[in-house]
Amino acid sequence: MSQIKRVLLIVLDSVGAGALPDAAKYGDEGSNTLGNTAKAVGGLAVPNLGALGLGNIIEIEGVEPAEHPPAFFGKMAEASPGKDTTTGHWEMMGLRLETLFPTYPNGFPAEVMDAFEKAIGRGTLGNKTASGTGIMEELGEEHMKTGKPIIYTSADSVFQITTHEEIIPIDELYWMSETARKILAGEHAVGRVIARPFIGEPGSFARTHRRKDFSLKPPAKTVLDYALEAGVPVYGVGKIREIFAGMGVPEGIHTESNMHGIDETLKALRERKTGIIFTNLVDFDSEWGHRNNPEGYARGLAAADARLPEIIEALESDDVLMITADHGCDPTTPSTDHSREYVPYLIYGRALNPGKGLGIRSTFADIGKTIADLLGFEAPVHGTSMKGELLS
Repeated sequence: MSQIKRVLLIVLDSVGAGALPDAAKYGDEGSNTLGNTAKAVGGLAVPNLGALGLGNIIEIEGVEPAEHPPAFFGKMAEASPGKDTTTGHWEMMGLRLETLFPTYPNGFPAEVMDAFEKAIGRGTLGNKTASGTGIMEELGEEHMKTGKPIIYTSADSVFQITTHEEIIPIDELYWMSETARKILAGEHAVGRVIARPFIGEPGSFARTHRRKDFSLKPPAKTVLDYALEAGVPVYGVGKIREIFAGMGVPEGIHTESNMHGIDETLKALRERKTGIIFTNLVDFDSEWGHRNNPEGYARGLAAADARLPEIIEALESDDVLMITADHGCDPTTPSTDHSREYVPYLIYGRALNPGKGLGIRSTFADIGKTIADLLGFEAPVHGTSMKGELLS
């Protein structure tokens, strides 16, 4: 029987830790979400993450290395090709992809758009690569006049549908997204279809928090599936259930912000005494990374850091806390897209050995493999467990 009863895994969405060796292939040479954001704002204010060992992983202005950090620390490379949310989270749970999800830098082909428009019974606007806020401003007024949904994509494998909540009711937007998900199969099987509702008037549009992701189902079992088979509960906070299309995550709650995500994580810690609690804090990516806002990014990191003592205080003696990321989204580069980066990891628990550096891991899957090993169930997936270093 494992001496660890519960693992809390928190993904700081897009908080990368420097360009991967192959970053130039993705146009991301020089990206470093943590390092460059810190330089841009004159230093980060994250004393609690710093005390755990964040500043021991890479050089971060304002975050000195801790002399004796209580956490294990290091960074991980992504073994799968790509730099998107789905790939990062799936690999974290032991599923390494061999090929990239399809992307559409010139918009979606006629065969996709014709099938979609026929299925929803109306035309569309956009169908190009764009930033979400930019295309909302560009085509929002025309959308309100015509009732045509706005379709756009990015450097990621996504089919995004944005509509005004007063023009197309939210349930209809979700239905359109489910319709697109069914159409986008085979060679056009994008990683995610994303419903992006907004409100307001021309010149003052604003997204709402009723965004919803419609992911592909993972093509093989992940650590989460093996956990459930072994009787280990799994609970998702944020968009975790959506990323895994419900596979291996039977229960979860959608969140509206980082602070809501932390509130729900604390609630889950109070109510769920065993298993895996898997949290995604998305604002770093959606609110600041994609909008090239390093000041906002730094404020978001400081706000999350200020809540870390609450999380640590809520941990039981047989809990393990893991903090990591799924990709980068450097807000200081010209690109508004994700960046191909290492991600940091911090692993803390009162039952663990004294913290130390565990170096550069060759795959995100080491996280999932370690979770399975700590909780005492078999998971025949990619990755190497770190349990031997964590526990005597």
